[in-house]
Amino acid sequence: MEDAMSLEEQSTLVVEFLDGLLDAFELDAEVYAERVDDETMEMRVENVQGVGLLIGPKGNTLRAVEDLSRMLVQRKSDGNCEGRIRVDIGGYRERRRAALEAFCEKVAIEVRDTGTERPLEPMNAADRKVVHDVVSEMDGISTVSEGQEPRRWVVIIPD
Repeated sequence: MEDAMSLEEQSTLVVEFLDGLLDAFELDAEVYAERVDDETMEMRVENVQGVGLLIGPKGNTLRAVEDLSRMLVQRKSDGNCEGRIRVDIGGYRERRRAALEAFCEKVAIEVRDTGTERPLEPMNAADRKVVHDVVSEMDGISTVSEGQEPRRWVVIIPD
């Protein structure tokens, strides 16, 4: 059996794909790969004008770009690749996480103070994990996920 495609090989493919995408949209930006941990490589697109075009509403375009990047890697590697590839554009992921954490803390405190549960809007799995993680560190409240994909949401409940 052939060796798995390394994260470095995958990142080279994805950086080339992202450079081509930026050229197609006539956007000037820097694209580079950064190792996040032993299992994850993140492709970062920085200093891009028109960053909103590549992020889209609620990060939907960014997720689509990431999905296309992963599909490219899967096809080129025949599904035999190691680790995970992520894509971030203009630092969106970290900003989104920080805003979601602040929002969750505010809602969680409200739920704890009023004793009334509060459902949040449907969100993707990564955002739901942020909510669960934030609330799990707080006393007097907990979370449950409800609904079916792709419209699954978190409910913050008092203990």
